[in-house]
Amino acid sequence: MSEDRASRSRRDFLKIGAAAGLGAAVAGLGLKAGEPSPAPGQARTQFRAPALPTVKVGFVGVGGMGSAHVQNYLQIDGVEIKAICDIRPAHVERAQKWVVDAGQPQPRGYSNGERDFERMCETEDLDLVMTATPWEWHVPVCLAAMRNGKHAATEVPAAMSIEHCWALVEAAEKYGKHCQMMENCCYDRIELMTLNLVRRGLLGEILHAEAGYLHDLRGVKFSDEGEGLWRRAWAQKLNGNLYPTHGLGPVAQCLNVNRGDAFDYLVSMSSPARGLHEYAVASFGADSPQAGERYVLGDVNTSLIKTKLGKTIILIHDTNLPRPYTRINLVQGTRGLAHKWPDRIYVEGRAAKPHEWDDFEKFAAEYEHPLWRAIAAKGEGRGHGGMDYIEDYRLVQSLRRGEPLDQDVYDAAAWSAIVGASARSVALKGRPVDIPDFTRGRWKTTPPLGIVEA
Repeated sequence: MSEDRASRSRRDFLKIGAAAGLGAAVAGLGLKAGEPSPAPGQARTQFRAPALPTVKVGFVGVGGMGSAHVQNYLQIDGVEIKAICDIRPAHVERAQKWVVDAGQPQPRGYSNGERDFERMCETEDLDLVMTATPWEWHVPVCLAAMRNGKHAATEVPAAMSIEHCWALVEAAEKYGKHCQMMENCCYDRIELMTLNLVRRGLLGEILHAEAGYLHDLRGVKFSDEGEGLWRRAWAQKLNGNLYPTHGLGPVAQCLNVNRGDAFDYLVSMSSPARGLHEYAVASFGADSPQAGERYVLGDVNTSLIKTKLGKTIILIHDTNLPRPYTRINLVQGTRGLAHKWPDRIYVEGRAAKPHEWDDFEKFAAEYEHPLWRAIAAKGEGRGHGGMDYIEDYRLVQSLRRGEPLDQDVYDAAAWSAIVGASARSVALKGRPVDIPDFTRGRWKTTPPLGIVEA
């Protein structure tokens, strides 16, 4: 995408965001509402930062996921936790105690209001700032970190608008810092094994994938703590795929997105919104304040993504209806396909019976990903079946070795851009919407992600 086209795209997405009730939401980001970002720097895929013998970390937001990251980092060699920031002093004190109990000096605490992370980034000697805050704070924290000479890592999604995706990319380029979105599902067992199958050619040329985040979150969204304090509000102001990256990240790696291919455009549509209202009536009563809320987020959003090389992805978001959990995770090539939920695989010429699925375990001895094989046991009981620990381990390992990250800022932007792009397509009755090329053409020469080892 040319810089002129990219600038027009950013302006268009700001208008759509405002129409959807989001506004520009750029206060504190160094951007002015309604204006394009500054001219971008040169894309630097495969970026390497100087190796760090010890990674000094500051955390912003130590509730549910933030606490999990703190606990993981205390189990990883070469990490010093130097600062903890949270708007709740009790959460800061709890995390400080964990660090002291692990034998490290007490990290400095920051809990003086919702923007105290800026003071932490300005004053602390840190290598990395990690945020696990409500979605609207991911970009401000990451920008404050990079602006003050720190690498940044954020929970998912990295950003909730196209404009903010560009802000992360351009800050990472300007300040020469990593900005990684912590997409833990890329490190789940079947996803890692599927990537290994793809890299070793077992499935042939990959042409199509299906993925999603299908998770009954009604109880979470109406909780009086944790994500219930903020997540439901997004259903009142944005209609699209609000949480694309859990399903999208793993299949995007199999399709070499940003590393040999790139997203081109999508079309998206949403069902009516019924689930949250019906849950509120049943749980709190027809006359309750909760039942009086109005939602714009369709209960099921379906997007179809086309890549530059013509590959296709079906992506679904479904969090407001009763259902068992799945991320679908189907990767299909010219010789076969791998599927999670249920775990099954079909490879032409190797199937036990023609046209019948095989159990994934049949291929585990030969195709288990070496990273999972080496360290999964260390992550047991440390969040989401161990994949949380592996993602934290890999980020620290890459920073200490001075290597490119498994997922860089361009992945964070491209995968998160589905939020804004899907919302625009839904608003335009399913018309195609371009997905910006945040690498500005560098995807053509960037090699695919390899099979990394511990």
